[in-house]
Amino acid sequence: MKHVYVIHGWGFDSSMPWILWLEKELKKKGYEVYSFDMPNTNSPVIEEWVGYLEENAPKIDENTYFIGHSIGAQTIMRFLEKSHKHLKIGGCVFVAPWLDLVGLESEELKIAHPWVNNKVDPERVLDHTGNITCIFSTNDPYVSPREWKKFEDGFKAKIIIKRDEGHFEEAERIPEILENIR
Repeated sequence: MKHVYVIHGWGFDSSMPWILWLEKELKKKGYEVYSFDMPNTNSPVIEEWVGYLEENAPKIDENTYFIGHSIGAQTIMRFLEKSHKHLKIGGCVFVAPWLDLVGLESEELKIAHPWVNNKVDPERVLDHTGNITCIFSTNDPYVSPREWKKFEDGFKAKIIIKRDEGHFEEAERIPEILENIR
């Protein structure tokens, strides 16, 4: 059976409208779906988020898919970096992923600092899957279009650009996620 782990973004939880829609659609297709409420969502810490994923995602194999929004994508990449080299997964879909951020206030910069300055190693992530799709928006206030190329080149990701979806906080559905889980 295929299973999907969904990790929300910074300041959010698993009740985001598009996550609730996605859970329902994936379950209709026979997937086991796990959407977590990550700890300390307003001040996310790398070790806490990755540790939470390690503790709560016991079924990891070639039938496993990860979907991450924003810092949730960072969490998944860092989780995969730490995983056993020969562990293979089905793939990842990242919504508004980033390696660097723009448009943050000073307090947000302090929280983001470790996430931005402790770089993710694309090769370690690619050890686990070559199936990565990234969905970006043309008007995301935090994710610059420069990130699109970083994921395309560094992570060999398929890039999807949506118009005027912001940081996907208000999205009701993101059908491209379903189209890229197979």
